[in-house]
Amino acid sequence: MHRNDDVRLISSSIKIPPPPKPLKETAPSHIAQLLRSFNTHSNHFTRSLLLCCATLSLPGQRRPPSPILCSASLSLAESTQPREGQLKGISSSTTTSSSSLASPPASVRQSEERVLISEVLVRNKDGEELQRKDLEAEALQALKACRANSALTVREVQEDVHRIINSGYFCSCMPVAVDTRDGIRLVFQVEPNQEFKGLVCEGANVLPAKFLEDSFRDGYGKVINLRRLDEAISSINGWYMERGLFAMVSAVEILSGGILRLQVSEAEVNNISIRFLDRKTGEPTIGKTKPETILRQITTKKGQVYSMLQGKRDVETVLTMGIMEDVSIIPQPADTGKVDMVMNVVERPSGGFSAGGGISSGITSGTLNGLIGSFAYSHRNVFGKNQKLNISLERGQIDSIFRINYTDPWIQGDDKRTSRTIMIQNSRTPGTMVHGDRDGGIILTIGRITGGIEFSRPIRPKWSGTAGLLFQHAGVRDDKGVPIIKDQYSSPLTASGNNYDETLLAKVETVYTGSGDHGSSMFALNMEKGLPLLPEWLSFTRVHARARKGIEIGPTRLNLRYEAYLSHQEEDE
Repeated sequence: MHRNDDVRLISSSIKIPPPPKPLKETAPSHIAQLLRSFNTHSNHFTRSLLLCCATLSLPGQRRPPSPILCSASLSLAESTQPREGQLKGISSSTTTSSSSLASPPASVRQSEERVLISEVLVRNKDGEELQRKDLEAEALQALKACRANSALTVREVQEDVHRIINSGYFCSCMPVAVDTRDGIRLVFQVEPNQEFKGLVCEGANVLPAKFLEDSFRDGYGKVINLRRLDEAISSINGWYMERGLFAMVSAVEILSGGILRLQVSEAEVNNISIRFLDRKTGEPTIGKTKPETILRQITTKKGQVYSMLQGKRDVETVLTMGIMEDVSIIPQPADTGKVDMVMNVVERPSGGFSAGGGISSGITSGTLNGLIGSFAYSHRNVFGKNQKLNISLERGQIDSIFRINYTDPWIQGDDKRTSRTIMIQNSRTPGTMVHGDRDGGIILTIGRITGGIEFSRPIRPKWSGTAGLLFQHAGVRDDKGVPIIKDQYSSPLTASGNNYDETLLAKVETVYTGSGDHGSSMFALNMEKGLPLLPEWLSFTRVHARARKGIEIGPTRLNLRYEAYLSHQEEDE
């Protein structure tokens, strides 16, 4: 039997893909790739980790011909350029006859020439039988064209080399032709992958260890299958994608001893900056809002893995401040594999005046003859800290109301998101409907001067609490401003018997809002207590509870509402 001296094997350890540089040098490209994939709304992170190709040629030779000589090369590398240390190629070459040497055909015709094969075998890279018959069966099952007693072309052999590699169990495959007494024997010399003995994962700071273990649990103790490995990597990338996290498996390497090394690139937030844009031109401008007022609303913090979902919630939170017209987040690649988060904001006009007037048909007496008017000033961003100031005056012929309301939605220096509201109000309303007219047609008015402060904060998810103090000075006067303590029925108009009543009210309220959707569950409990710090001040207790529950009955939704009141007045001894 003639020896085929042109069969050569060139191989090395397999890396998928091989990390040519330390992670800190390659990470920025991965981050840029992540940003591009998110900006184009890519549906998956998985980058191609397994790129295989095989070529088979039938070149002419000047040495004595042998029955069949073939050549094949197999490469496993990234698509950009081959790297040193990759699996370079497996080749052998022969010609079919001396006549073909005299007039070598074109390469296309060579690939179409057929050679009769009497036997097809699968062996290890040394030409010996595989110890594991199941791997031999996998290789034979992958073959489609190469069968015993069949005439094959070089292209068909090449395609079957591809199929063996694509089965995922082998890191190299070389076809070898052997001349035997019974004909040409085609031997596929394969090198199986190592058995999976352990896993090392680097850079996965937010990925749960249990999820990682479950992804590879079925492969322990088995020959590494590159196709299943790619599926496991896709599941890890899918876990990040489902949570909107900027992260991906950037490198995989099979080390000696069957140890699988995974390198994960997670894009941590490096810097967070606020950029104000002009409402008309869209160009950067100087904003009125202090940047720290916006930054404290954002839950994304420096050092966290950037999340698109969390960024979306941050945008919605900033919009609910009521001082921004438009908000968007632009992630940008930063050094050392991190990402900078730039929040573009367009401010709304911060405040203004309004006025109005009209005529009430229900009031026809007096010099103004039913004329009413209103004036208001509002500022939604006092001092650039998102503090709200509202001043309003409504004036009619008899009634009037003047309000000053100042709200700080987040007290500076408080980490519990506590808000503070200060309110002052002076109102005058007609009391004729309740107490009737005095003798001579004198119209009674009820005057109230109210001032108070309230603090509110979230207690836990869906629960909020409010506590405050409210002082009220109230009394009844006639149209000349003279205090009245009894109406025309001789009933007292003040609880204390004085010209006016004064009350210091303590208020506590807790509210459960459910999902916040229309028809969702809601519960509120309000308790008020009059504090008699002075003997003439009123003392009482009021409790008010209300609840709402939505019940679905088939296609119909039934909303139930419950309310309960409890009041207790303490009498003077």
